[in-house]
Amino acid sequence: MREALGGLTVRGRSFVAGGVTAIVCAVLLGQPALTRIGVLVLALPLVTAYVVGRGRYRLALVRTVSPQLVAAGQPAQVTLTLTNEGRTPSGVLRLEDQVPYVLGTRPRFVLDGIGHGWHRTVTYQVRSDVRGRYEVGPMTVRASDPFGMVELGRAFRTCTPLMVTPPTVALPSIPLGGSWTGSGDARARAFAIGSAEDVTVREYRRGDDLRRVHWRSSARVGELMVRREEQPWQSRATLFLDNRARAHRGQGIASSLEAAVAAAASIAVHLTRRGFAVRLVTATGEDAATTWHEAGSDLNAGPTLEALAVVAPTTAARLSVAGSGEHGPGGLTVAVLGAVDPGDLPALRRMHHHSGGALAVVLDVRAWADPQASDAETVPLLGQQGWRAAQLRPRDRLETVWQELGRVQAHRPAPTSATTAPAPAPGAAR
Repeated sequence: MREALGGLTVRGRSFVAGGVTAIVCAVLLGQPALTRIGVLVLALPLVTAYVVGRGRYRLALVRTVSPQLVAAGQPAQVTLTLTNEGRTPSGVLRLEDQVPYVLGTRPRFVLDGIGHGWHRTVTYQVRSDVRGRYEVGPMTVRASDPFGMVELGRAFRTCTPLMVTPPTVALPSIPLGGSWTGSGDARARAFAIGSAEDVTVREYRRGDDLRRVHWRSSARVGELMVRREEQPWQSRATLFLDNRARAHRGQGIASSLEAAVAAAASIAVHLTRRGFAVRLVTATGEDAATTWHEAGSDLNAGPTLEALAVVAPTTAARLSVAGSGEHGPGGLTVAVLGAVDPGDLPALRRMHHHSGGALAVVLDVRAWADPQASDAETVPLLGQQGWRAAQLRPRDRLETVWQELGRVQAHRPAPTSATTAPAPAPGAAR
């Protein structure tokens, strides 16, 4: 009852004040008829508060967001299914779903005629031009009486996540290079003796599935041996994103960092379609996607897109290649770079050394700060390190830059003083 009295609306409080005033005036003036009117006016909001407060409606909510992974600028549909599981009918309900401001205005609904077994489904759309992970909900419910005297609030606790990924564009096919690398335990091995069975088993390691134990080999060797994971050889690509704050210019969705993230997302989808297993590495060396994501369709690029959706600028001063070359040489490396200075060259040189092919999309970040300015030094500098590089300016289309990247020929790095000159061929003139 105390909660119901606290939920009195302005109209309900006005009725209470009017009823009390009428009763006091009736006592002072000696008007019994006015007393009855004051009691009636005072009783109406109090009785309404008691009835609303005693209401035992039980609403169940099921919220679904379709799709839960949507590109920036594309709408997603939210479906709300409400059911009254209580036996007591309720009055008018006002529902408001809490959504972040970047997804649009908060949807509001007014529902009435809610009895036992009542069921209703409502839908609305949300859309965001800003990538990120958002929570839709919780929903607040305001129950009121038909007279508008009392209004009580309830809230559901459940929220539904919505992942807004960077926008992507279809890229043309270009020669990518790189080498085929194996995955899992099924790597090529050279052996001179022994059977194939000896090669396809290894010693038991803690955590291995006991169903993979090869008992015949275990009996012969004297210790537990397990079958190796037979996985097909596949082409792998490491996608490197320079997300250093100092390497980018601009603010919000118009910044060079957002352009770099969108370019990385398009490249990730393109590589996945081309049959590459993609791994994302950021400027700090942390693997944001935590693993290799298999190739085949756009759905398999989903984890990489989710990682790109939440990429934030880092305060790191230099590039770190930790994680980009830990799986041995080979494979393709595609880098999306911001501003590059001479201090970043050792890291880029090491990345090129650990890759079978190295491509770079270099953002002309000076143009983001000043449209009249341009950086014409980075692309030739990367070319000297053996990279195939192309420059992306604010008004350039990524498809055109990607196609230009396919026409760039990599330059072999000049040999240093520590490099040994090749010996002359037998019979060559000295």
